[in-house]
Amino acid sequence: MIVDLPDTTTSKVSKSLVKIREENGVVALGRVLTLVIATTPGVEEEAIEAANDASREHPMRVIVVSSDPDEPEGVEPRLDAEIRVGGDAGASEVIVLRAHGPVAHDEESLVMALLLPDAPVVTWWPSVAPAVPGTSPLGRIAQRRITDASSQPDPQAALRALVDSYTPGDADFAWTRLTLWRAQLAAVLDQPPYAPVTRVHVTGAVDSPSTTLLAAWLRMQLDAPTGFVLTDVSEGSHGIHGVTLERETGVIELTRDQPGVATLRQPGQPLHDVALPRRNLRDCLADELRRLDPDELYGEVIRSGLALLSEPEAEGATA
Repeated sequence: MIVDLPDTTTSKVSKSLVKIREENGVVALGRVLTLVIATTPGVEEEAIEAANDASREHPMRVIVVSSDPDEPEGVEPRLDAEIRVGGDAGASEVIVLRAHGPVAHDEESLVMALLLPDAPVVTWWPSVAPAVPGTSPLGRIAQRRITDASSQPDPQAALRALVDSYTPGDADFAWTRLTLWRAQLAAVLDQPPYAPVTRVHVTGAVDSPSTTLLAAWLRMQLDAPTGFVLTDVSEGSHGIHGVTLERETGVIELTRDQPGVATLRQPGQPLHDVALPRRNLRDCLADELRRLDPDELYGEVIRSGLALLSEPEAEGATA
């Protein structure tokens, strides 16, 4: 069910939400958190769909704040709202706030009256994020703050900017997308022979900050010289392409040469096909909502691991 509330106030939205619960039996019990999504007009639906899917694992209230940062000055203040419950909201209740004029510049006040009482708050910026999420109006009220460097105009620059803006509780989907790669590489190195890695080489698309983060994580964990190459997206697929680990006993290669499937090559063993799909928004969001405490390893990689890397190598370089 979708209820439209044009030219309204947050007080009226809150009262309407209570009325909908009373008339339709929708309850807030069991909601474990409030997810605030800060986005721009025209791109809300993809984020809402991901949140609805993730809510089946994490029942929550979703508050979408949609405003246009390029809106011309002089626009009359106006707030249009939409409440979605039932089949239109997954296992959550969705409140969409479309703010115009001066109203859009007071995001914190817009959402405060709609937060679930005594429940954690997570803020997610699916597209462009503030320069310092932790000190932004919607970031200050949240225990966890989620950004996505890959959705920024310059993903690699956005990743580097996270170094200076990092606050405990920050997270970025560039790191979340590494979960399957990290698990697979850790499993490979947990098998004999246990020879140390002498060199690491990572390749991926230039629009993939996950490639750079993977190289930084491997540099920290293996304490071995690490190089990485970022290729133009027109010359190959998006995302991470592959990892090469050199040891005295031979070379280990994990290469994603077709969508969703990687080939694992190890000395003295047959080739193995490994499922390594690119994680979608729903998977990344659900993963991040499983923990509401700061991700300390991510913080270490952002603050220390990236500094250990040299500049990307030229295309065609080898490990």
